[in-house]
Amino acid sequence: MRNLVRLLQLASPALPIGGYSYSQGLEWMVETRDVRDAASAQAWIGEMLDIAMARCEAPVVVRLGTLASLGDWDGFARWHAWFRASRETSELLAESQQMGGALGKLIVDLALADDAARDAMAGCHPLTLPGAYALAARSLAIEPQDAAVAYVWSWLENQVLAAIKAVPLGQVAGQKMLLALGARIPEVVRRAQAMDDDDVTSFAPGLALVSARHETQYSRLFRS
Repeated sequence: MRNLVRLLQLASPALPIGGYSYSQGLEWMVETRDVRDAASAQAWIGEMLDIAMARCEAPVVVRLGTLASLGDWDGFARWHAWFRASRETSELLAESQQMGGALGKLIVDLALADDAARDAMAGCHPLTLPGAYALAARSLAIEPQDAAVAYVWSWLENQVLAAIKAVPLGQVAGQKMLLALGARIPEVVRRAQAMDDDDVTSFAPGLALVSARHETQYSRLFRS
């Protein structure tokens, strides 16, 4: 029961890492009217769930969490470097590093980080969000696959909240999206666990293009 409570804390929107500040290109999709209502918002977020999350971020979180739990810090550093290099725009890299740095600082401030975790943070500086999540899960004794569920849920919740603000949408529409898209998360994490290392990929050209466009968007609410 205690681990469930810790998992809920890790997945909570109250976690002070600034996730609400980012839309990961969704704001540009709203600007172009490609996302204009609940249906188009759900379609876009669902595609990012199936592509960017299922094929890249979730598998990386599972691997980092597993390596951290085993104390394989060389392997942890390799996958962390791979993920950082996979960020295709400056704002996507800045987003992951800002949120990762905030979560890493929180782990230290809560006196959860042991010497190994602090060494890993120093060795992987600047720390990305998947790296920080994996270290937080290790500190809280959360299994890697459960941490991946929390990670993907947090991402999904932030995307839906961004859509509610930017489209805009009502709260009921947002909850319907969370209900529909959240049902896919167990399969996303299952695929992440089963995926071969060579199949992990950051190939998401649509996300890269809209993120690059968002970087020069004239008027915006979000940092990505």
